[in-house]
Amino acid sequence: MKNFKQIFKEAENKISGIAAAPGLVIARAYLFTKEKLEISDAEITDVEEAKRNLEEALQKSKKELNKIFSIAKEKMEGRRAAIFEAQMMILDDPILIKNITARIENEKKQPEFIVNDEISKYQHLMTNAHEAYMNERAHDIEDIKNRIIRNLQKKRWQSKITNDVIVVSDSLTPADTILLSRNNAKGFITDHGGLTSHAAIISRSLNIPAVVGTHKATQLIKEGDILAVDGFHGYVIINPNDEQKKFFVEKIDRLVQLQKGLEELKDKPAKTEDGREIHLMANVDVSGEVDLVITSGAKGIGLFRTEQILEEFGEFPTEDEQTEIYSSLASRIYPNPIIIRAFDIGGDKFKFLDFVEPNPFLGLRGIRLLLENEKLFKTQIRAVLRASKNKNILFMLPMISAIYEIRKSKEIIKTCMHELKHENQTFDKDIKTGIMVEVPSAAVMAQDFAKETDFLSIGTNDLIQYLMAVDRGNDLVSDLYQEFNPSVIRTISHVVTEAKKQHKEVSLCGEMAADTLAIPLLVGLGLASLSISPSTIPYAKRIIRSLSYSKAKALAEKCLTFSTEHEVTKEIEKFFEENSITRTRNII
Repeated sequence: MKNFKQIFKEAENKISGIAAAPGLVIARAYLFTKEKLEISDAEITDVEEAKRNLEEALQKSKKELNKIFSIAKEKMEGRRAAIFEAQMMILDDPILIKNITARIENEKKQPEFIVNDEISKYQHLMTNAHEAYMNERAHDIEDIKNRIIRNLQKKRWQSKITNDVIVVSDSLTPADTILLSRNNAKGFITDHGGLTSHAAIISRSLNIPAVVGTHKATQLIKEGDILAVDGFHGYVIINPNDEQKKFFVEKIDRLVQLQKGLEELKDKPAKTEDGREIHLMANVDVSGEVDLVITSGAKGIGLFRTEQILEEFGEFPTEDEQTEIYSSLASRIYPNPIIIRAFDIGGDKFKFLDFVEPNPFLGLRGIRLLLENEKLFKTQIRAVLRASKNKNILFMLPMISAIYEIRKSKEIIKTCMHELKHENQTFDKDIKTGIMVEVPSAAVMAQDFAKETDFLSIGTNDLIQYLMAVDRGNDLVSDLYQEFNPSVIRTISHVVTEAKKQHKEVSLCGEMAADTLAIPLLVGLGLASLSISPSTIPYAKRIIRSLSYSKAKALAEKCLTFSTEHEVTKEIEKFFEENSITRTRNII
Protein backbone atom coordinates (compact mmCIF):
# COMPACT_ATOMS: atom_id res chain seq x y z
CA MET A 1 0.00 0.00 0.00
CA LYS A 2 1.23 3.48 -0.85
CA ASN A 3 2.08 5.83 1.99
CA PHE A 4 0.49 9.20 2.78
CA LYS A 5 3.01 11.27 0.81
CA GLN A 6 2.55 9.17 -2.34
CA ILE A 7 -1.22 9.47 -2.22
CA PHE A 8 -1.76 13.02 -0.96
CA LYS A 9 1.37 15.15 -1.48
CA GLU A 10 0.49 16.30 -5.00
CA ALA A 11 -3.27 15.76 -4.69
CA GLU A 12 -5.23 18.59 -6.30
CA ASN A 13 -8.26 17.87 -4.12
CA LYS A 14 -6.39 18.53 -0.86
CA ILE A 15 -6.86 21.69 1.26
CA SER A 16 -4.47 22.43 4.11
CA GLY A 17 -5.27 24.42 7.23
CA ILE A 18 -4.67 24.50 10.98
CA ALA A 19 -5.37 21.33 12.97
CA ALA A 20 -7.75 22.86 15.52
CA ALA A 21 -9.44 19.76 16.97
CA PRO A 22 -8.14 16.18 16.58
CA GLY A 23 -10.09 13.41 14.90
CA LEU A 24 -10.84 11.72 11.59
CA VAL A 25 -14.16 11.79 9.75
CA ILE A 26 -15.71 11.25 6.30
CA ALA A 27 -19.09 12.86 5.56
CA ARG A 28 -20.95 15.18 3.19
CA ALA A 29 -20.32 18.93 3.15
CA TYR A 30 -22.85 21.46 4.34
CA LEU A 31 -22.04 25.05 3.37
CA PHE A 32 -23.11 27.22 6.28
CA THR A 33 -23.73 30.87 5.46
CA LYS A 34 -25.63 33.53 7.33
CA GLU A 35 -27.88 36.09 5.73
CA LYS A 36 -26.04 39.37 5.35
CA LEU A 37 -27.77 42.01 7.42
CA GLU A 38 -28.70 45.25 5.68
CA ILE A 39 -28.25 48.20 8.04
CA SER A 40 -30.53 51.21 7.69
CA ASP A 41 -29.32 54.65 8.79
CA ALA A 42 -32.74 56.24 8.26
CA GLU A 43 -33.87 58.92 10.70
CA ILE A 44 -36.48 58.10 13.34
CA THR A 45 -39.42 60.15 14.54
CA ASP A 46 -40.16 58.37 17.82
CA VAL A 47 -37.08 58.21 20.04
CA GLU A 48 -38.89 56.49 22.92
CA GLU A 49 -40.12 53.71 20.63
CA ALA A 50 -36.57 53.23 19.29
CA LYS A 51 -35.24 52.92 22.86
CA ARG A 52 -37.97 50.38 23.69
CA ASN A 53 -37.06 48.38 20.59
CA LEU A 54 -33.41 48.43 21.66
CA GLU A 55 -34.27 47.16 25.15
CA GLU A 56 -36.45 44.38 23.69
CA ALA A 57 -33.66 43.33 21.31
CA LEU A 58 -31.15 43.24 24.17
CA GLN A 59 -33.49 41.12 26.31
CA LYS A 60 -34.18 38.76 23.39
CA SER A 61 -30.43 38.42 22.77
CA LYS A 62 -29.83 37.61 26.45
CA LYS A 63 -32.57 34.98 26.35
CA GLU A 64 -30.98 33.36 23.28
CA LEU A 65 -27.52 33.32 24.83
CA ASN A 66 -28.89 31.89 28.08
CA LYS A 67 -30.40 29.03 26.11
CA ILE A 68 -27.10 28.43 24.27
CA PHE A 69 -25.25 28.62 27.59
CA SER A 70 -27.52 25.90 29.02
CA ILE A 71 -26.83 23.67 26.00
CA ALA A 72 -23.09 24.35 26.31
CA LYS A 73 -23.06 23.33 30.01
CA GLU A 74 -24.68 20.03 29.08
CA LYS A 75 -22.14 19.32 26.36
CA MET A 76 -18.84 20.60 27.75
CA GLU A 77 -16.88 21.46 30.87
CA GLY A 78 -18.30 24.37 32.85
CA ARG A 79 -15.47 26.89 32.57
CA ARG A 80 -15.31 26.51 28.79
CA ALA A 81 -19.08 26.95 28.62
CA ALA A 82 -18.45 30.25 30.44
CA ILE A 83 -17.47 31.69 27.03
CA PHE A 84 -21.17 32.50 26.66
CA GLU A 85 -21.38 34.13 30.09
CA ALA A 86 -18.63 36.51 28.94
CA GLN A 87 -20.71 37.36 25.86
CA MET A 88 -23.77 38.02 27.99
CA MET A 89 -21.74 40.45 30.08
CA ILE A 90 -21.30 42.61 26.96
CA LEU A 91 -25.08 42.90 26.72
CA ASP A 92 -25.09 44.26 30.29
CA ASP A 93 -22.19 46.67 29.83
CA PRO A 94 -23.63 49.95 31.24
CA ILE A 95 -21.18 52.19 29.36
CA LEU A 96 -21.92 50.55 26.00
CA ILE A 97 -25.70 50.67 26.51
CA LYS A 98 -25.50 54.27 27.76
CA ASN A 99 -23.50 55.35 24.69
CA ILE A 100 -25.90 53.65 22.28
CA THR A 101 -28.97 55.15 24.02
CA ALA A 102 -27.43 58.65 24.09
CA ARG A 103 -26.63 58.48 20.38
CA ILE A 104 -30.19 57.39 19.56
CA GLU A 105 -31.46 60.43 21.46
CA ASN A 106 -28.97 62.86 19.94
CA GLU A 107 -28.62 61.57 16.36
CA LYS A 108 -32.20 60.25 15.92
CA LYS A 109 -30.96 57.40 13.71
CA GLN A 110 -32.21 53.83 13.49
CA PRO A 111 -31.03 51.81 16.56
CA GLU A 112 -29.53 49.14 14.28
CA PHE A 113 -27.23 51.75 12.70
CA ILE A 114 -26.12 53.10 16.10
CA VAL A 115 -25.54 49.55 17.47
CA ASN A 116 -23.51 48.58 14.42
CA ASP A 117 -21.41 51.75 14.47
CA GLU A 118 -20.78 51.80 18.24
CA ILE A 119 -19.81 48.13 18.64
CA SER A 120 -17.72 48.24 15.45
CA LYS A 121 -15.44 50.78 17.15
CA TYR A 122 -14.38 48.13 19.66
CA GLN A 123 -13.90 45.61 16.87
CA HIS A 124 -11.63 47.93 14.90
CA LEU A 125 -9.41 48.47 17.95
CA MET A 126 -9.01 44.70 18.33
CA THR A 127 -8.45 44.06 14.64
CA ASN A 128 -5.82 46.80 14.41
CA ALA A 129 -3.85 45.12 17.18
CA HIS A 130 -2.66 42.62 14.52
CA GLU A 131 -2.69 39.80 17.07
CA ALA A 132 -4.37 36.42 16.61
CA TYR A 133 -5.97 36.48 20.06
CA MET A 134 -7.46 39.97 19.64
CA ASN A 135 -8.73 39.18 16.15
CA GLU A 136 -10.50 36.10 17.46
CA ARG A 137 -12.20 38.15 20.19
CA ALA A 138 -13.30 40.63 17.51
CA HIS A 139 -15.15 37.75 15.82
CA ASP A 140 -16.93 36.98 19.10
CA ILE A 141 -18.07 40.60 19.39
CA GLU A 142 -19.29 40.45 15.79
CA ASP A 143 -21.65 37.67 16.90
CA ILE A 144 -23.07 39.83 19.70
CA LYS A 145 -23.49 42.81 17.40
CA ASN A 146 -25.27 40.82 14.69
CA ARG A 147 -27.49 39.14 17.28
CA ILE A 148 -28.73 42.50 18.59
CA ILE A 149 -29.26 43.85 15.05
CA ARG A 150 -31.09 40.70 13.94
CA ASN A 151 -33.43 41.00 16.92
CA LEU A 152 -33.99 44.69 16.20
CA GLN A 153 -35.02 43.66 12.69
CA LYS A 154 -37.23 40.83 14.08
CA LYS A 155 -35.30 38.20 12.11
CA ARG A 156 -34.54 34.65 13.27
CA TRP A 157 -31.35 32.54 13.14
CA GLN A 158 -32.03 29.91 10.52
CA SER A 159 -30.21 26.71 9.65
CA LYS A 160 -31.25 23.89 7.32
CA ILE A 161 -28.51 21.59 8.61
CA THR A 162 -29.25 17.89 8.64
CA ASN A 163 -27.55 15.22 10.71
CA ASP A 164 -24.11 13.78 10.01
CA VAL A 165 -22.58 16.53 7.88
CA ILE A 166 -19.30 18.42 7.92
CA VAL A 167 -19.95 22.14 8.33
CA VAL A 168 -17.98 24.40 5.98
CA SER A 169 -18.06 28.13 6.67
CA ASP A 170 -16.14 31.36 6.34
CA SER A 171 -15.97 31.47 10.15
CA LEU A 172 -17.95 30.15 13.09
CA THR A 173 -19.00 31.89 16.28
CA PRO A 174 -19.15 30.00 19.59
CA ALA A 175 -22.95 30.00 19.34
CA ASP A 176 -22.83 28.61 15.78
CA THR A 177 -20.56 25.80 16.92
CA ILE A 178 -22.79 24.78 19.83
CA LEU A 179 -26.06 24.98 17.87
CA LEU A 180 -24.67 23.12 14.87
CA SER A 181 -23.30 20.40 17.15
CA ARG A 182 -26.88 19.76 18.31
CA ASN A 183 -27.60 18.59 14.78
CA ASN A 184 -24.82 16.04 15.08
CA ALA A 185 -22.28 17.93 12.99
CA LYS A 186 -19.41 15.52 12.32
CA GLY A 187 -16.71 18.12 11.65
CA PHE A 188 -15.97 21.81 11.11
CA ILE A 189 -13.95 23.52 8.36
CA THR A 190 -13.46 27.29 8.21
CA ASP A 191 -11.64 29.78 6.00
CA HIS A 192 -10.60 31.88 8.99
CA GLY A 193 -9.78 31.28 12.65
CA GLY A 194 -6.92 29.83 14.65
CA LEU A 195 -6.15 27.60 17.62
CA THR A 196 -7.24 30.31 20.07
CA SER A 197 -10.65 30.89 18.51
CA HIS A 198 -13.54 29.98 20.76
CA ALA A 199 -14.99 27.84 17.96
CA ALA A 200 -11.77 25.79 17.98
CA ILE A 201 -11.80 25.51 21.78
CA ILE A 202 -15.43 24.33 21.73
CA SER A 203 -14.69 21.82 18.94
CA ARG A 204 -11.92 20.30 21.06
CA SER A 205 -14.23 20.13 24.07
CA LEU A 206 -16.93 18.40 22.02
CA ASN A 207 -14.44 16.04 20.33
CA ILE A 208 -15.52 17.19 16.89
CA PRO A 209 -12.66 17.22 14.31
CA ALA A 210 -11.94 20.71 13.01
CA VAL A 211 -9.62 22.28 10.45
CA VAL A 212 -9.54 26.09 10.49
CA GLY A 213 -7.67 28.86 8.66
CA THR A 214 -7.91 27.15 5.24
CA HIS A 215 -8.45 30.54 3.49
CA LYS A 216 -10.29 28.96 0.53
CA ALA A 217 -12.49 26.06 1.72
CA THR A 218 -15.76 27.85 0.96
CA GLN A 219 -14.54 28.61 -2.58
CA LEU A 220 -13.42 25.07 -3.40
CA ILE A 221 -16.03 22.96 -1.58
CA LYS A 222 -19.57 22.59 -2.96
CA GLU A 223 -22.72 21.62 -1.10
CA GLY A 224 -22.95 17.83 -0.84
CA ASP A 225 -19.28 17.11 -1.65
CA ILE A 226 -17.83 14.12 0.18
CA LEU A 227 -15.10 15.34 2.54
CA ALA A 228 -12.40 13.50 4.45
CA VAL A 229 -11.21 15.62 7.39
CA ASP A 230 -8.01 14.99 9.34
CA GLY A 231 -8.07 17.11 12.50
CA PHE A 232 -4.74 15.66 13.65
CA HIS A 233 -2.70 17.11 10.80
CA GLY A 234 -5.00 19.86 9.49
CA TYR A 235 -6.08 18.89 5.99
CA VAL A 236 -9.25 18.14 4.02
CA ILE A 237 -9.71 15.91 0.96
CA ILE A 238 -12.57 16.92 -1.37
CA ASN A 239 -14.39 14.01 -3.03
CA PRO A 240 -11.63 11.47 -2.31
CA ASN A 241 -10.99 8.94 -5.08
CA ASP A 242 -11.16 5.21 -4.34
CA GLU A 243 -7.51 4.98 -3.34
CA GLN A 244 -7.71 8.05 -1.05
CA LYS A 245 -10.98 6.90 0.51
CA LYS A 246 -9.62 3.41 1.19
CA PHE A 247 -6.51 4.90 2.80
CA PHE A 248 -8.63 7.18 5.01
CA VAL A 249 -11.12 4.47 6.06
CA GLU A 250 -8.27 2.16 7.02
CA LYS A 251 -6.73 5.01 9.00
CA ILE A 252 -9.97 5.47 10.94
CA ASP A 253 -10.23 1.72 11.62
CA ARG A 254 -6.62 1.57 12.82
CA LEU A 255 -7.16 4.56 15.10
CA VAL A 256 -10.17 2.85 16.73
CA GLN A 257 -8.17 -0.33 17.29
CA LEU A 258 -5.15 1.62 18.53
CA GLN A 259 -7.22 3.47 21.12
CA LYS A 260 -8.58 0.16 22.45
CA GLY A 261 -5.06 -1.30 22.69
CA LEU A 262 -3.70 1.71 24.55
CA GLU A 263 -6.08 1.38 27.51
CA GLU A 264 -4.00 -1.45 28.98
CA LEU A 265 -0.94 0.84 29.19
CA LYS A 266 -2.53 3.31 31.62
CA ASP A 267 -0.97 1.94 34.81
CA LYS A 268 2.31 0.75 33.28
CA PRO A 269 5.49 2.87 33.50
CA ALA A 270 6.96 4.65 30.47
CA LYS A 271 10.16 2.63 30.74
CA THR A 272 12.51 1.75 27.86
CA GLU A 273 13.47 -1.84 27.14
CA ASP A 274 16.81 -1.29 28.89
CA GLY A 275 15.26 0.20 32.03
CA ARG A 276 15.32 4.02 31.68
CA GLU A 277 12.06 5.54 32.91
CA ILE A 278 10.69 8.70 31.31
CA HIS A 279 8.23 10.74 33.37
CA LEU A 280 5.25 11.56 31.16
CA MET A 281 3.33 14.51 32.53
CA ALA A 282 0.38 16.43 31.13
CA ASN A 283 -0.09 19.96 29.83
CA VAL A 284 -3.37 21.40 31.12
CA ASP A 285 -5.21 24.50 29.93
CA VAL A 286 -8.30 24.33 32.16
CA SER A 287 -9.15 22.53 35.38
CA GLY A 288 -11.79 20.41 33.63
CA GLU A 289 -9.02 18.52 31.84
CA VAL A 290 -7.78 16.94 35.09
CA ASP A 291 -10.08 13.95 34.55
CA LEU A 292 -8.22 13.30 31.28
CA VAL A 293 -4.89 13.60 33.10
CA ILE A 294 -5.92 10.95 35.61
CA THR A 295 -7.33 8.52 33.04
CA SER A 296 -4.30 8.94 30.76
CA GLY A 297 -1.91 7.61 33.39
CA ALA A 298 0.14 10.82 33.54
CA LYS A 299 2.68 11.25 36.35
CA GLY A 300 1.32 14.67 37.20
CA ILE A 301 0.79 18.03 35.49
CA GLY A 302 3.99 19.33 33.91
CA LEU A 303 2.46 22.63 32.80
CA PHE A 304 -0.69 24.38 33.99
CA ARG A 305 -1.19 27.44 31.79
CA THR A 306 -2.76 29.89 34.24
CA GLU A 307 -3.41 32.53 31.56
CA GLN A 308 -6.31 30.37 30.38
CA ILE A 309 -8.04 31.25 33.65
CA LEU A 310 -7.95 34.90 32.57
CA GLU A 311 -9.51 34.07 29.21
CA GLU A 312 -12.31 32.11 30.83
CA PHE A 313 -12.95 34.63 33.63
CA GLY A 314 -12.61 37.56 31.25
CA GLU A 315 -10.75 39.37 34.02
CA PHE A 316 -8.10 38.80 36.69
CA PRO A 317 -9.45 36.48 39.40
CA THR A 318 -8.93 37.44 43.03
CA GLU A 319 -6.35 35.83 45.28
CA ASP A 320 -9.06 33.69 46.91
CA GLU A 321 -10.44 32.58 43.52
CA GLN A 322 -6.98 31.59 42.32
CA THR A 323 -6.21 29.80 45.58
CA GLU A 324 -9.37 27.73 45.19
CA ILE A 325 -8.48 26.76 41.60
CA TYR A 326 -4.87 25.81 42.39
CA SER A 327 -5.84 23.97 45.60
CA SER A 328 -8.46 21.92 43.77
CA LEU A 329 -5.99 20.95 41.04
CA ALA A 330 -3.25 20.05 43.51
CA SER A 331 -5.54 17.90 45.66
CA ARG A 332 -7.05 16.08 42.67
CA ILE A 333 -3.65 15.23 41.22
CA TYR A 334 -2.03 14.36 44.63
CA PRO A 335 0.41 12.77 45.33
CA ASN A 336 1.68 13.55 41.82
CA PRO A 337 3.16 17.03 41.27
CA ILE A 338 1.69 19.99 39.41
CA ILE A 339 3.82 22.73 37.88
CA ILE A 340 1.91 26.01 37.87
CA ARG A 341 3.26 28.55 35.39
CA ALA A 342 2.87 32.22 36.24
CA PHE A 343 0.61 34.22 33.93
CA ASP A 344 2.22 34.21 30.49
CA ILE A 345 0.45 37.32 29.26
CA GLY A 346 1.22 39.28 26.11
CA GLY A 347 2.28 38.26 22.63
CA ASP A 348 -0.68 36.39 21.15
CA LYS A 349 -2.21 35.67 24.57
CA PHE A 350 -4.61 37.43 26.93
CA LYS A 351 -4.28 41.18 26.75
CA PHE A 352 -5.20 43.78 29.35
CA LEU A 353 -2.95 46.67 28.42
CA ASP A 354 -4.42 49.88 27.03
CA PHE A 355 -1.70 50.34 24.44
CA VAL A 356 -0.87 48.37 21.31
CA GLU A 357 2.72 47.20 20.83
CA PRO A 358 4.17 47.20 17.30
CA ASN A 359 5.87 43.84 17.95
CA PRO A 360 4.16 42.17 20.94
CA PHE A 361 6.17 38.92 20.71
CA LEU A 362 9.30 40.92 21.54
CA GLY A 363 7.58 43.30 23.89
CA LEU A 364 6.09 43.41 27.37
CA ARG A 365 5.07 39.78 27.85
CA GLY A 366 5.58 36.93 30.31
CA ILE A 367 7.84 37.72 33.27
CA ARG A 368 8.56 41.22 31.91
CA LEU A 369 4.92 42.20 32.27
CA LEU A 370 4.59 40.55 35.69
CA LEU A 371 7.59 42.42 37.10
CA GLU A 372 6.14 45.67 35.75
CA ASN A 373 2.84 44.83 37.50
CA GLU A 374 4.11 43.60 40.85
CA LYS A 375 0.71 43.76 42.57
CA LEU A 376 -0.75 41.37 39.98
CA PHE A 377 2.28 39.09 40.28
CA LYS A 378 2.13 39.04 44.09
CA THR A 379 -1.56 38.15 44.04
CA GLN A 380 -0.80 35.05 41.98
CA ILE A 381 2.29 34.10 44.00
CA ARG A 382 0.34 34.35 47.27
CA ALA A 383 -2.44 32.19 45.81
CA VAL A 384 0.05 29.54 44.62
CA LEU A 385 1.76 29.49 48.04
CA ARG A 386 -1.55 29.24 49.90
CA ALA A 387 -2.50 26.28 47.69
CA SER A 388 0.83 24.50 48.29
CA LYS A 389 -0.07 22.93 51.65
CA ASN A 390 0.22 19.38 50.30
CA LYS A 391 3.72 20.14 48.98
CA ASN A 392 3.04 18.87 45.46
CA ILE A 393 3.02 22.30 43.75
CA LEU A 394 5.98 23.73 41.83
CA PHE A 395 6.04 27.28 40.45
CA MET A 396 7.43 28.24 37.04
CA LEU A 397 8.38 31.60 35.52
CA PRO A 398 7.68 32.28 31.81
CA MET A 399 9.70 34.12 29.16
CA ILE A 400 12.89 34.42 31.23
CA SER A 401 15.67 36.11 29.27
CA ALA A 402 17.99 37.47 32.00
CA ILE A 403 19.23 36.37 35.42
CA TYR A 404 17.96 39.65 36.90
CA GLU A 405 14.39 38.46 36.22
CA ILE A 406 14.91 35.25 38.19
CA ARG A 407 16.50 37.04 41.13
CA LYS A 408 13.82 39.73 41.25
CA SER A 409 11.07 37.09 41.10
CA LYS A 410 12.67 35.14 43.95
CA GLU A 411 12.76 38.33 46.04
CA ILE A 412 9.03 38.85 45.47
CA ILE A 413 8.31 35.21 46.34
CA LYS A 414 10.31 35.62 49.55
CA THR A 415 8.34 38.77 50.41
CA CYS A 416 5.06 36.92 49.87
CA MET A 417 6.25 34.12 52.14
CA HIS A 418 7.02 36.64 54.92
CA GLU A 419 3.55 38.18 54.52
CA LEU A 420 1.78 34.82 54.67
CA LYS A 421 3.84 33.73 57.68
CA HIS A 422 2.86 36.96 59.45
CA GLU A 423 -0.79 36.17 58.62
CA ASN A 424 -0.40 32.64 60.06
CA GLN A 425 -1.09 31.07 56.66
CA THR A 426 0.15 27.55 55.95
CA PHE A 427 2.26 27.01 52.84
CA ASP A 428 5.20 24.98 51.48
CA LYS A 429 8.26 26.87 52.67
CA ASP A 430 10.47 24.79 50.36
CA ILE A 431 8.38 25.18 47.20
CA LYS A 432 10.52 24.64 44.11
CA THR A 433 10.75 27.42 41.53
CA GLY A 434 11.73 26.81 37.91
CA ILE A 435 11.91 28.68 34.63
CA MET A 436 10.79 28.23 31.06
CA VAL A 437 13.65 28.05 28.56
CA GLU A 438 12.02 29.56 25.48
CA VAL A 439 14.33 32.47 24.67
CA PRO A 440 17.77 31.91 23.04
CA SER A 441 19.53 33.85 25.81
CA ALA A 442 18.15 31.43 28.42
CA ALA A 443 19.31 28.46 26.34
CA VAL A 444 22.82 29.86 25.84
CA MET A 445 23.12 30.68 29.57
CA ALA A 446 21.45 27.44 30.71
CA GLN A 447 24.14 26.52 33.26
CA ASP A 448 24.14 29.99 34.84
CA PHE A 449 20.33 30.08 34.94
CA ALA A 450 20.26 26.56 36.43
CA LYS A 451 22.36 27.82 39.36
CA GLU A 452 19.59 30.31 40.17
CA THR A 453 16.61 27.96 40.06
CA ASP A 454 15.39 24.45 40.97
CA PHE A 455 14.46 23.13 37.52
CA LEU A 456 14.24 24.05 33.83
CA SER A 457 11.45 23.36 31.36
CA ILE A 458 12.11 23.77 27.64
CA GLY A 459 9.18 25.41 25.84
CA THR A 460 9.81 24.48 22.22
CA ASN A 461 6.86 26.45 20.80
CA ASP A 462 8.47 29.81 21.47
CA LEU A 463 12.06 28.55 21.46
CA ILE A 464 11.76 27.39 17.84
CA GLN A 465 9.99 30.63 16.93
CA TYR A 466 12.78 32.78 18.36
CA LEU A 467 15.63 30.55 17.18
CA MET A 468 14.34 30.50 13.61
CA ALA A 469 13.04 34.11 13.70
CA VAL A 470 9.70 32.89 12.35
CA ASP A 471 6.16 33.72 13.49
CA ARG A 472 4.65 30.29 14.11
CA GLY A 473 1.18 31.66 13.36
CA ASN A 474 2.14 33.05 9.93
CA ASP A 475 1.39 30.54 7.17
CA LEU A 476 3.57 32.51 4.73
CA VAL A 477 6.70 31.34 6.56
CA SER A 478 5.33 28.21 8.22
CA ASP A 479 7.79 25.99 6.33
CA LEU A 480 10.60 27.61 8.35
CA TYR A 481 9.04 26.62 11.67
CA GLN A 482 11.10 23.41 11.90
CA GLU A 483 11.16 21.40 15.11
CA PHE A 484 13.77 19.06 13.63
CA ASN A 485 16.07 21.84 12.46
CA PRO A 486 19.64 21.03 13.62
CA SER A 487 19.83 24.37 15.46
CA VAL A 488 16.79 23.36 17.56
CA ILE A 489 18.16 19.89 18.35
CA ARG A 490 21.61 21.22 19.28
CA THR A 491 20.02 23.88 21.50
CA ILE A 492 17.95 21.29 23.38
CA SER A 493 21.06 19.12 23.80
CA HIS A 494 23.03 22.11 25.13
CA VAL A 495 20.33 22.98 27.71
CA VAL A 496 20.12 19.38 28.98
CA THR A 497 23.91 19.04 29.21
CA GLU A 498 24.44 22.39 30.98
CA ALA A 499 21.62 21.83 33.48
CA LYS A 500 22.97 18.40 34.38
CA LYS A 501 26.27 20.04 35.36
CA GLN A 502 24.31 21.78 38.11
CA HIS A 503 22.36 18.60 38.93
CA LYS A 504 19.09 20.27 37.93
CA GLU A 505 16.15 18.51 36.31
CA VAL A 506 15.12 19.43 32.76
CA SER A 507 11.76 18.71 31.16
CA LEU A 508 10.28 19.63 27.78
CA CYS A 509 6.71 20.89 27.52
CA GLY A 510 6.29 22.22 23.97
CA GLU A 511 4.29 20.74 21.11
CA MET A 512 7.45 19.01 19.88
CA ALA A 513 7.05 16.49 22.72
CA ALA A 514 3.55 15.67 21.43
CA ASP A 515 4.95 14.71 18.01
CA THR A 516 5.43 10.98 18.40
CA LEU A 517 8.12 11.07 15.70
CA ALA A 518 10.25 13.22 18.03
CA ILE A 519 10.04 11.00 21.12
CA PRO A 520 13.06 8.68 20.45
CA LEU A 521 15.18 11.74 19.66
CA LEU A 522 14.13 13.58 22.84
CA VAL A 523 14.73 10.49 24.97
CA GLY A 524 18.14 10.05 23.31
CA LEU A 525 19.04 13.69 24.03
CA GLY A 526 18.79 12.88 27.74
CA LEU A 527 15.39 14.32 28.65
CA ALA A 528 13.89 12.29 31.49
CA SER A 529 10.58 14.18 31.62
CA LEU A 530 8.15 15.20 28.88
CA SER A 531 4.94 17.15 29.37
CA ILE A 532 2.33 16.69 26.64
CA SER A 533 -1.42 16.75 26.08
CA PRO A 534 -3.21 14.02 28.11
CA SER A 535 -4.57 12.36 24.96
CA THR A 536 -1.04 11.87 23.58
CA ILE A 537 0.39 10.19 26.69
CA PRO A 538 -0.72 6.61 25.85
CA TYR A 539 0.84 6.89 22.36
CA ALA A 540 4.10 8.27 23.80
CA LYS A 541 4.18 5.56 26.46
CA ARG A 542 3.80 2.80 23.87
CA ILE A 543 6.73 4.17 21.84
CA ILE A 544 8.99 4.57 24.88
CA ARG A 545 8.27 1.01 26.01
CA SER A 546 9.20 -0.22 22.52
CA LEU A 547 12.65 1.37 22.29
CA SER A 548 16.08 1.01 23.81
CA TYR A 549 17.62 4.06 25.49
CA SER A 550 21.09 3.10 24.26
CA LYS A 551 19.82 3.03 20.67
CA ALA A 552 17.89 6.28 21.15
CA LYS A 553 21.06 7.91 22.48
CA ALA A 554 23.00 6.72 19.40
CA LEU A 555 20.21 8.15 17.22
CA ALA A 556 20.47 11.54 18.97
CA GLU A 557 24.25 11.63 18.65
CA LYS A 558 23.97 10.96 14.92
CA CYS A 559 21.26 13.60 14.43
CA LEU A 560 23.45 16.18 16.16
CA THR A 561 25.96 15.85 13.32
CA PHE A 562 23.46 16.69 10.57
CA SER A 563 23.06 20.12 8.98
CA THR A 564 19.52 19.91 7.53
CA GLU A 565 16.06 19.13 8.86
CA HIS A 566 15.54 16.60 6.06
CA GLU A 567 18.53 14.52 7.20
CA VAL A 568 17.26 14.47 10.78
CA THR A 569 13.70 13.48 9.83
CA LYS A 570 14.93 10.77 7.47
CA GLU A 571 17.19 9.28 10.17
CA ILE A 572 14.37 9.20 12.75
CA GLU A 573 11.99 7.51 10.28
CA LYS A 574 14.71 4.95 9.57
CA PHE A 575 15.04 4.36 13.33
CA PHE A 576 11.33 3.52 13.62
CA GLU A 577 11.53 1.11 10.69
CA GLU A 578 14.71 -0.67 11.79
CA ASN A 579 13.43 -1.14 15.34
CA SER A 580 9.89 -2.15 14.25
CA ILE A 581 8.29 0.61 16.33
CA THR A 582 4.76 1.64 15.38
CA ARG A 583 4.35 5.37 15.48
CA THR A 584 1.11 7.30 15.58
CA ARG A 585 2.15 9.49 12.66
CA ASN A 586 1.88 6.41 10.41
CA ILE A 587 -1.57 5.56 11.72
CA ILE A 588 -3.27 8.92 12.05
